[in-house]
Amino acid sequence: MNRIRAFQESRALLTAVELDLFGAVGKGATAVEAASRLQTDERATEMLMNALVALEMLQKKDGVFRNTELAEQYFTESSPDNMRLAMMHTAYLWDRWSTLTESVRTGASQVRASVGECDRIWTEAFIAAMDRNVAERAPFVINAVDTSRVRRMLDVGGGSAGYSIAFAKASPELYSEVLDLPTVLPLAQQYIERAGFTERVKTRAGDLQRDEFGRDYDLVFVSAICHMLGPTENQDLFRRCFAALALGGQIVIQDFILKSDKTAPRQAALFALNWLVVTENGGNYSEDEYSVWLGKAGFQDIRHVLLPGSTGLMVGVKGDVKRSAAMT
Repeated sequence: MNRIRAFQESRALLTAVELDLFGAVGKGATAVEAASRLQTDERATEMLMNALVALEMLQKKDGVFRNTELAEQYFTESSPDNMRLAMMHTAYLWDRWSTLTESVRTGASQVRASVGECDRIWTEAFIAAMDRNVAERAPFVINAVDTSRVRRMLDVGGGSAGYSIAFAKASPELYSEVLDLPTVLPLAQQYIERAGFTERVKTRAGDLQRDEFGRDYDLVFVSAICHMLGPTENQDLFRRCFAALALGGQIVIQDFILKSDKTAPRQAALFALNWLVVTENGGNYSEDEYSVWLGKAGFQDIRHVLLPGSTGLMVGVKGDVKRSAAMT
């Protein structure tokens, strides 16, 4: 029953995030004051705030509510760790997940929209959420990838440019190019400028599902992309990545990587449903599937690199061209 009702806690927190309730509480507020600031119903606002006290996100004394340290750190504008915008992406996913039953019946997402078709606020939240993931995952990725010979990197669907920035910080001679949709690149540029890497991290408009990527890159990095695509689309993507690499260059894919029977790891198996409700053909794929697709594209020395946490890496090398042609 706790699992079945777990959505109640999630929904209460997401509503508080959407309303910016923790911002309205500020240094302390009654329910009436918070409702006035938010333009919400007083009775309903107090009910929500009482629930948040029960969830240990607010404190209450003599009718005055205050943010807990956790809420203050992660959900107020003045905090450098504020993640409200990133969590808005999860709030938007709520509506998508409510269509899961029909998606299972039909085998397809009930909502059709790419990042390029979504409104500005949704896109900002999505990119902020992805950048939040980068902050958590980048140290593990950087530590696992040998960039000693990498001078030119292509970051396919690079979003906030977070990984390009992280690789550039770790490798002083590395220059990266972020390829993404025109609607995303202004946001990426803001992140690049804030990090102070405008000279070594550039952006280029492109469609990762259609465009050729160029030539002679030492590293093609593909993070959190493959789960949005179907098997045929991924095979085509890997073919174009192979063509973009110099001889000896490597592709590094970061994603949820399932075991052969696709029932583990737990988070990867569960989150496969996310791609069912938000994409047309997407899903989480197994190490076996990635290995076959990369091999067909011509890659050699294919390996799965385990990382702490929920994602891993698939790595392949562009070796001898004649041998690769014979393999395909």
